[in-house]
Amino acid sequence: MLQKMKQILVVGPKKDYQRIVDVLYQAGSLHLEDAKNERLETMEIAPLDTFNPEEITSLLIRIKGQLQILTPTDSKKAQKSPLIEKYAGLSYNELSITATEVCDSLEERLRTLETRKGDLDVRYTTLARYEKIIKKISPLEQQLPTLEGFEVTILIIQKEFESVLEIIHPFLSEITRNQFEFISADLDEKNIAVITVFSKKYAAKVHDFLYSKNVNEVRIPQEYTNMPLEKALALIAADKKAIIDEIAEIEKRIKEISVVWYADLFTLKTLLTNFLEETSAYSHFGQTDYTFVVKGWIPQKYLPATKKALKSNFDESVVVTELPYDPAVFDNAPVYFDNPFWAKPFEFFMNLVQPPQYREIDPTPLIAIFFPLFFGLIVGDIGYGMVILCFSLFVRYKFSHIGWVRQLMGILIISSIHTIIFGYIFGEFFGDLGEHMGWLHPLTIFDITWNRIESIIPLLLLTIGIGVFHVFFGLSLGILNALRHHKKKHAIEKIGMLGLVSGILLLLGSYAGHIPKSVLFLIIALMLISIGCLIYGGGSRGVIEVMGTIGNIMSYARLMAIGLASVILALVANRLSHEIGIFIVGIIVAILLHALNILLAMFSPSIHSLRLHVVEFFSKFYEGGGNPYKPFGKERL
Repeated sequence: MLQKMKQILVVGPKKDYQRIVDVLYQAGSLHLEDAKNERLETMEIAPLDTFNPEEITSLLIRIKGQLQILTPTDSKKAQKSPLIEKYAGLSYNELSITATEVCDSLEERLRTLETRKGDLDVRYTTLARYEKIIKKISPLEQQLPTLEGFEVTILIIQKEFESVLEIIHPFLSEITRNQFEFISADLDEKNIAVITVFSKKYAAKVHDFLYSKNVNEVRIPQEYTNMPLEKALALIAADKKAIIDEIAEIEKRIKEISVVWYADLFTLKTLLTNFLEETSAYSHFGQTDYTFVVKGWIPQKYLPATKKALKSNFDESVVVTELPYDPAVFDNAPVYFDNPFWAKPFEFFMNLVQPPQYREIDPTPLIAIFFPLFFGLIVGDIGYGMVILCFSLFVRYKFSHIGWVRQLMGILIISSIHTIIFGYIFGEFFGDLGEHMGWLHPLTIFDITWNRIESIIPLLLLTIGIGVFHVFFGLSLGILNALRHHKKKHAIEKIGMLGLVSGILLLLGSYAGHIPKSVLFLIIALMLISIGCLIYGGGSRGVIEVMGTIGNIMSYARLMAIGLASVILALVANRLSHEIGIFIVGIIVAILLHALNILLAMFSPSIHSLRLHVVEFFSKFYEGGGNPYKPFGKERL
C-alpha cells in the first residue's frame, strides 16, 4: 500500500537558511518541490560565493579514481582513522582543502604502483601468449637450424586463409635469396603457426613485407632467442613467477595504504557528494526579504520526526505548515511504497512497471496474495518446493547485500511454501515418486481426487474459475479507482463490462443446464443494460473489448496447462530411470531431468504468473504514471 503523503511548507529566517537546509538534508525525508511563485524569488547561494561545482566534481573524480585503486577494508584501524570524525565538522573550504591535500599526498604513490602493476599485467599476458606458441611449435625444434646470426619469426595465420602461404613463400625466397627455413604446424583448431628462420641482415625487408601483407607476426623477444625452446619455456616460467611475486608485493603495499586512507577517502567522497547534492537543490527554494521557504512532500509517518528535528535546532523560529488537501494537487503527489513484510518483496515487480498514481490502488499486496497462489498451483510438487526453498534461502543469505536479489529470493521463498501446500493436495513428491513409495496420495476435495493427470477437466474448470474471479476483482477495483478520480463515464464503462461478461457466463450456464431457464429473461435484460453502459462509457470500443476480456479469462487455463507439462516431465524422469537397466545410470538420468524441470519451474511459472497480473489483471484497473518519492537526503556513511 502507499504511504499517506503530506504537502508542507517550511518557513524560517533567511539568515539561517543554510542551517535549515542542512537539517532537512540530514533528516532525508522531504521530497522537494519548487517553492517559487509570484511572491517568492529564486533562492540564491550568495553566502557560498566561493562555491564552485566544477571544482567539487573534479575533486570527486580524483577521489573516486583513487578509491578504485585502493582495497576496501573493514579493519579497526581504518574504522578508527583519527580524521574521520573531524571531516564532518569542516566548512566547504576546509573540506575542499583537506580533500585536495589527501589526494595530492596519495596520487604519486598510487599512480606509480598502478602503472607498474598495469605494465606487469601486460607483460604477463604477453609471456603467456609466447609460452602457448612455443609449446605448440616445440615439436618442430629439431627441424630448426642452430646457426647464430639468424632470426626466428612466428606467423599466425587462420586456416581459412591458408592459401596465403603459397604467396608468402616465393616472396621470402626472393628477399632472403633463398637463405631461409619455412615450417608450418597447426596451432589450434582455427590457426596455423608458421616458423620462419632467416639471416638477420634481411630482417628489416622481411618485416616490412609481412607488415604490408597484414600478416599477424609474433616476434619472440630477444632474451628468448638463440636458445633451445625447452630452455626458453623454463625462462618464461621463471619470469612469470617473478611477475606474480612483484604484483603480490604491489598489492600488499596498496593494501597497507588502504588500511590507513580508504575510510578517509570514502568519507571525503560522501561529504563532498552530499554537499554538491545539497547545494544543487537551492533552485527549488524561495525567499522574501527576510524569510526562506522550502516546499515539498513528506510521508505522514516521517513528519513528526522532521518537525522535532527542526524544533530542536531552531525552536519556534522555523515553522512547518501542512497545506490543505487539494485533489488536483494530490494527483501529482509522489508515491512511497510502505507495505507489510509479507508484501515488501513483491515491490520488485512494481519496479518493472510505472509506479501507481497517488490516489490509485497499490496492487503490490494483491500481487503478494495471488502470485504465490498461481506459482504454487502450476508447480504443485512437495519435492520441487523444498528444493526451491533451499535454493532461495541460500542465495538470499549469500547475496543479502544486493537489494533486488534479496527481494527476488523473498518472492521465491513465499512461492515455494505455496508449492509445497499444493504438492500435498496433488499428492506429488518429485512427480509420482511419493505416491509410488506410499508416502502420500492426492487429496479428495468436493468429491474430486486431485491427481493432475487424471483430473484435467476439473483442474481446467478451477483455473477458469480463478480467472473469472481475478478479472472481476480487477474490474471492481477499476470502478473504485474511477470513482476516486471522479471519472463517471469510466466507472459506468467498467460496470457495463462487469455486467455483460457476467451475462455471457450466466447465459452459457443456462444453456448447459446449470441455471434455470426461468431466469433467461433477466440474463438478457442484464446484458442489454450492460451494453448500454458500455456504449455510454466507452463507445463502440467498450463493446468490442468484451471479447478481449473473455480472452483474458480463458488465458488463466495456462495455470493448468503449464503445470500439467511439469508433471509429465517429472513422470518421464521417473519412468525413464526405471526403464534403464543400470541402477546408477537411471538415478543420474532422473536427477538431471528433475533438475531441468526444477530450473524451468523457477522461471516459467514466474513469467506466466506475472503476465496474468500485468496483462489480464492490471489492464482492468491500473493506469500508473505516478511520481516516485525521491527524498532530499544525504548519502549515509
